[in-house]
Amino acid sequence: MTMSELANTALLAGAAIVVVLAAIVLYRVVAGPTTHDRVVAVNVIGTSIVIVLALIAAGTDRPEYLDIAIVYSLLNFVLSLVVGRFTYSSEGVEWR
Repeated sequence: MTMSELANTALLAGAAIVVVLAAIVLYRVVAGPTTHDRVVAVNVIGTSIVIVLALIAAGTDRPEYLDIAIVYSLLNFVLSLVVGRFTYSSEGVEWR
């Protein structure tokens, strides 16, 4: 096994570890107990997906996955803003 094959295997193994950790965080999305806990957990999972896509792109020498990761990270950010505004205004605080 050459060094590049070893590096690719290590990157893909790191991606698998991040997927397992994101699956553990999925419990917090389901269990809660508050909306803020769920929002943070969804953000952590979204960030984990971006990391996994970047690791897969590096491990398989497919740079087009990085484009997908960038778009997904922007969607994750917009989702955070929308959910934050929705939960902020639903707590009885007036949004101006």
